[in-house]
Amino acid sequence: MVDTSVVWFRRDLRLHDNHALFQALEQSEQVIPVFLFDTAILSDVQDPDDARVSFIYDTLLWLNQQLEQLGTTLYVLHGDPQLEIPTFVETHKAALLFANADYEPYALERDTTINQTLAAMGKSFLLYKDQVVLGPEEVLKDDGKPYTVYTPYMKKWKSRFQETLLSPYPSDGELLKKRLKPASKKALPLLEQLGFVRSRLQVPMPVLDAEFLQHYHQTRDLPQHDTSRLGVHLRFGTRSIREVMKKALEYSEAFMNELIWREFYMTILWHFPHVVTQSFKSKYDHINWRNQEQEFKQWCKGNTGFPMVDAGMRELNSSGFMHNRVRMVVASFLVKDLLIDWRWGEAYFAQKLLDYELASNNGGWQWAAGSGCDAAPYFRIFNPESQQKKFDPDYRYIKRWVPELGTNKYLQPMVNHKEARVRALSVYKKALQ
Repeated sequence: MVDTSVVWFRRDLRLHDNHALFQALEQSEQVIPVFLFDTAILSDVQDPDDARVSFIYDTLLWLNQQLEQLGTTLYVLHGDPQLEIPTFVETHKAALLFANADYEPYALERDTTINQTLAAMGKSFLLYKDQVVLGPEEVLKDDGKPYTVYTPYMKKWKSRFQETLLSPYPSDGELLKKRLKPASKKALPLLEQLGFVRSRLQVPMPVLDAEFLQHYHQTRDLPQHDTSRLGVHLRFGTRSIREVMKKALEYSEAFMNELIWREFYMTILWHFPHVVTQSFKSKYDHINWRNQEQEFKQWCKGNTGFPMVDAGMRELNSSGFMHNRVRMVVASFLVKDLLIDWRWGEAYFAQKLLDYELASNNGGWQWAAGSGCDAAPYFRIFNPESQQKKFDPDYRYIKRWVPELGTNKYLQPMVNHKEARVRALSVYKKALQ
């Protein structure tokens, strides 16, 4: 057991059932908690009142309140983690740095550099699995290669699964009180000091009660019904994937399968990081996109003349959320009807979605474009009208966001869907020959 260690909170903003925090408490006499606002990540955030930044900030305030009751402080840094974190560890004479693993390419590169820096100081950086139940190297084919199709991945995932994987890590009990290093009062930086202001949007609490989960398989495709709103909480770790999966295991296999989709896309991103900027299937990079900027702006604003597409985009712009069924419809429309590069849509979603997560967002857009690992065939092109008739026949969802529907104020369709479909098929066939 070492004298002092640092635990670095990242995508795990909670004291309960936190793997890295638990390991730090187990292996150290004293533990110092730290969080860092990464300037490289914040520089990509375009809106100064981004609700995700406000959510993180408020969660840190809540964490700090809990820690102050235990006699310590959450240190909050702002800068380049490759410089700030090793300096913090050295300044506080810590022997070990603990954190939970992150599988995104930037995070992997960042952690590798920090590990090398600490090793040169004679210190260790220990990473633990926390944001997934089964990690990217745990669900592989019999030959050791990664799965690239969801269904066989899901079956292997379930064959590898044991309920013991959902056992919580007791990181918020008596050990937490004993091992946290006393610290002097240290105020968090203000949002304005970070370059942001308080957001007008509130991140909703997730819905995971038994009634919701038991009916999930019946309502999951109907946009007029509320969904769990869990994505943002898993993204930033305010909810433990183990406790969420345990509820799904008890009440809803359909919901469990969606959580496995999340881990599938993380596995794809980890094994095939080129998907961040390129198509998973390289031949799809030869598509001759039209990329009309004015048409893209109409799509962004929800002014396409296709009610379900417009409802989805307006919901996104207004609330930072969009129902998953509608996400598929608006993505198909952008990529197939307008022949606009899926990366444009992916980037817009990344800017607007409260529950944005690189792996799932990238996987979903490549699925819609047909370019992904487990994609809809390129000739599958969603018809917005038939999708509306099937999933919102009474216009309950659409009228919430497109109140002018049925009046002369509503726009005419910006394209003829049948003609656009023929055009898309022609362009795709030519690229894939």
